[in-house]
Amino acid sequence: MSKEATAPARSPQSSMVAKLARFFPQATPVRIPVKLTRVGGGSEAGESTIIEYGTAQEILFAACSPLEFADKLRVQNSDRSLDAEVSVVAVQYHNGKTAVAARFTENVANWIVKP
Repeated sequence: MSKEATAPARSPQSSMVAKLARFFPQATPVRIPVKLTRVGGGSEAGESTIIEYGTAQEILFAACSPLEFADKLRVQNSDRSLDAEVSVVAVQYHNGKTAVAARFTENVANWIVKP
């Protein structure tokens, strides 16, 4: 006799970022909490988010802030072992949220390690 089972649904943000990740074949799922701040925006106010996918050159995440192509951001994790500038290279909008792909402006060695 079979039993029915349920599984938690992925959040709409996660599925939104996953859809964007399809355009980055080298993207690996990750879960890295970070703070984003605009570069040259004149305000230190930032946004906390989670990097959901990454490649050696890009990060993909959901954002509440309105971001556009070529926006510059600083991304930092809590211990600042990741502290880099990125430039937005792709955005997808859905219900007030934004899925974002951003490319490092300089080489960031070993930020993502693949098994």
